[in-house]
Amino acid sequence: MKWIKRLSVFLFVSGLLGVGSIVALYFYIKPELPDVTTLKTMQLQTPMKVYSQDGKLISQFGEKRRIPVSIDEVPPLMINAFLATEDNRFYEHPGIDPIGIVRAASVMIMTGERKQGASTITQQVARNFFLTREKTFIRKIKEIFLAWHIEQNLTKDEILTLYLNKIPLGYRSFGIGAAAQVYYGKTLDELTLAQMAIIAGLPKAPSALNPIRSPKRAKARRHVVLLRMLDENYITQAQFEEANNAPITGKYHGAEIDLSAPYLAEMVRAEMIKRYGEDKAYTQGLTVYTTVHSDRQTAATNALINNLLNYDLRHGYRGPLGQAWSNDDVLRNEEILLLLKDKPSYNPLQPAVIIAVKQQEVDALLANGEQVTVSWDGLKWARPFVSDKKQGPAPQTANEIVNAGDIVLLRPMLANDKANQWMLGQIPDASSAFIAIDNNDGAIEALVGGFNYQQSKFNRVTQAKRQIGSNIKPFVYSAGLAKGATLATLINDAPINQWDERAGTAWRPKNSPPTYNGPTRLRLGLAQSKNVMSVRLFRQVGLSNAINYMARFGFDKTKLPRDESLSLGSASLTPLEVAVAFATFANGGFKVEPYFIERIEDANGQLLYQSTPKQACLTCEKQIALNTDDPEHWATIEGDAFSQCDIAPYGLPLLAPRIITEQNAFLMRQVMASVIWGGGSWRNKTGWNGTGWRAAGALKRHDIGGKTGTTNEAKDAWFSGFNPDLSATSWIGFDDHRRELGRVNRNINLGKNQISGGEAGAKTAQPAWIEFMKSALKGIPERPNVLPDNIVQVRIDRESGLLTHKSDYTSRFEYFIQGTEPTEYVNHQDTDSSFDQPDENSNDADESLDDLF
Repeated sequence: MKWIKRLSVFLFVSGLLGVGSIVALYFYIKPELPDVTTLKTMQLQTPMKVYSQDGKLISQFGEKRRIPVSIDEVPPLMINAFLATEDNRFYEHPGIDPIGIVRAASVMIMTGERKQGASTITQQVARNFFLTREKTFIRKIKEIFLAWHIEQNLTKDEILTLYLNKIPLGYRSFGIGAAAQVYYGKTLDELTLAQMAIIAGLPKAPSALNPIRSPKRAKARRHVVLLRMLDENYITQAQFEEANNAPITGKYHGAEIDLSAPYLAEMVRAEMIKRYGEDKAYTQGLTVYTTVHSDRQTAATNALINNLLNYDLRHGYRGPLGQAWSNDDVLRNEEILLLLKDKPSYNPLQPAVIIAVKQQEVDALLANGEQVTVSWDGLKWARPFVSDKKQGPAPQTANEIVNAGDIVLLRPMLANDKANQWMLGQIPDASSAFIAIDNNDGAIEALVGGFNYQQSKFNRVTQAKRQIGSNIKPFVYSAGLAKGATLATLINDAPINQWDERAGTAWRPKNSPPTYNGPTRLRLGLAQSKNVMSVRLFRQVGLSNAINYMARFGFDKTKLPRDESLSLGSASLTPLEVAVAFATFANGGFKVEPYFIERIEDANGQLLYQSTPKQACLTCEKQIALNTDDPEHWATIEGDAFSQCDIAPYGLPLLAPRIITEQNAFLMRQVMASVIWGGGSWRNKTGWNGTGWRAAGALKRHDIGGKTGTTNEAKDAWFSGFNPDLSATSWIGFDDHRRELGRVNRNINLGKNQISGGEAGAKTAQPAWIEFMKSALKGIPERPNVLPDNIVQVRIDRESGLLTHKSDYTSRFEYFIQGTEPTEYVNHQDTDSSFDQPDENSNDADESLDDLF
């Protein structure tokens, strides 16, 4: 009894000392413990997401992939899988689990291995949020005290929610929402029991146990999780067997991108870092809504890719990427797929290996394991590439083009009647850019900076300054109108031979093609892109006046050439600068500023930023003019005019500055309509063509206009055009600035892609603009031609530009700013009636200008 009494006293004293030590240790460590109440407002590191205007995911940025979920969004089976594996007494213990500690210690003593962990879920939350993962005694003590603190301040469900959203689960996924997406491309409610068990088994060793890196280990770990669930009666024997026998299906899934706009996404990323810094931009769960609409962005992407592939196709085949085998060392399909696994694909181009060559078709194996046949329709284009200006003879058989074992790129046939058929392809050598903006406020509607972002991250829309060729001419003509010229003003279309003292040579600008018609009206001069007329009109305006006038449109006048070559497009501008400038003609004379972020929200959906762009608004402008003394119609804030306007998307929009008159913009729209519709009518297209005539038959609407552009030696090809709401610019050329776009040999049948002769703006850049506009304007009614105030139309003689009494083919209606119309009548005895004479069956003379354009 004495021994028992002494033992009892010893245990009591030891207990007191132990409790005292723990209390002392607690108060010693307490100053170092973080405030666990911050967990209630803890902001998990969540990537920034970028969306289109209509809510399609474009990209996400941030080191950690996380999709936060609430406890109600987690399937009960998944919760049970984690509890059974990590902490089956979670809802019973106070943050630390003495029973679990004893059980884990017993297992380790009996087996010599650490098969069960003693850390509770609460302890793991404490470690993940506040502590490092170093294995020291003091860290473990802090973890225990923090777990106890957490249990005093948060509910069990709050703790479990933090745990499920915080835990690292491999492949940069943090939390179960991200893991479900990364490994299975699913949301939590779409997972099977087998997949839930895989994810629940990952916290122990995410890198070693995930189903991508080690399917065998993942399967073994899944078996353990399912056994624990069965032991805890969370699942039945039948559920266990079904899930345990399920195959391992995990594979890497990137972010579920809904819309391809990588060049725009990079612009957003750079802008967000500029505004908020890297840490906030990448980790605070910001949501950015851009101005692009998914339909138009997709249309622009497809238009650029198709046009660039078609250009490349016209210039011949440059050969395979390599050979999978030589001689008779044919690879098995499994070996081919292994080889193709590392070959990049550039949508729509897919890597493949030619496995059989027949007379006029080949069989190929794609990287996804599909075996396809490429018919002669998909091969016959492949004349040998000799140079940008020359192609070899047309092939007659398939073995003139490819050999078995060739590693090539294939793409689906583009024609609607060629569904499920393939054609030989190649990565284009040339580059391209496409930009479309809203004329009314400068919002970027679509932006494509190149053929493929992975191939080249250089954004040609905003970064490529290229000579714009004849795309400059509308600004020369607009300056001419502002100087007093009219659309009927005659400019001599005749060769120029001017001595350049600085260069010591003669400057001889020529038309392309080199044909000359003598005195010609301005409307025809721009529509047919007469170079010498642009130079002579430029001279009338004056060099300094022209440069200052062009600066109104946003062009940096310090970068504009200070010589007459400017009139032919020697200035180097980006496609974005060109598109914004053309929008001024379309919107009635206002200068809008391009922007691409519509709004920014924080992780809780609270608005951080809302764009308020200046508006091109004729109605607002007139209301301001009429109601300057009425404060209910407008107000002035820091010098900016506001006006109530029904057509504007915001209540009191800022009015964009006017840089040219409404009448000047109207006349320029009319003359650029002639670029497309020429000198004929939509009923009976007769007379002369404008350089952009292909758009007339393709789009069949009259509320469009535009201008082609080709630089010297065809190193750049442009087409910029608009309708009342939308302006778009298409550019194509080589990045190195040295190569010419070249020529296409004749005598080859390429179907709709049959273009021969020299590449130029109308042939090479305009097809992308046409394809985009077909989609962008689909279902949008044609807008009527509305005359501004002080615009009149009179019947003129086509040759002289003077008034006429005739109403036959020698005459037409023309628009003038009131007071600039001709006052003299033509003397028909002194004119040549053959000018612009249409076919004898034309009814052109009986139509008004509204019918013509």
